[in-house]
Amino acid sequence: MASENWLVFCGGGEGVMEAIAKGVSMNDGVCIGILKDKDFKSGNDFLSIPISTGLDITRNALISYNCDVGVAISGAYGTLSEIAYTLAQDKPLIAYKSWDIKNSIQVDSISALISEIKNCLNQ
Repeated sequence: MASENWLVFCGGGEGVMEAIAKGVSMNDGVCIGILKDKDFKSGNDFLSIPISTGLDITRNALISYNCDVGVAISGAYGTLSEIAYTLAQDKPLIAYKSWDIKNSIQVDSISALISEIKNCLNQ
């Protein structure tokens, strides 16, 4: 994602969010973390820009509204809410090992995920 010069938004927490931020950071990209807590220090150490909101799961709307393409990787109900916000805006949503929701684009590898993001951005 960094090598494509994509601005990456995530929830800024641990797990997949931290892995994404780390990968982007290690490749000199920019990853903005929209944090659920009021304290910007609650974000992971790899965020370029942590934005504290105090909005808890409601912050997922901010993540979705700031993205051109939504990406879901595994995840639980927070991810499901991000999927809903993204699809409700008629934005493309690409899912890898995540919820299989109508109108989402399901992929089976990270390379397919990146290819689909490129396809969506070029339409």
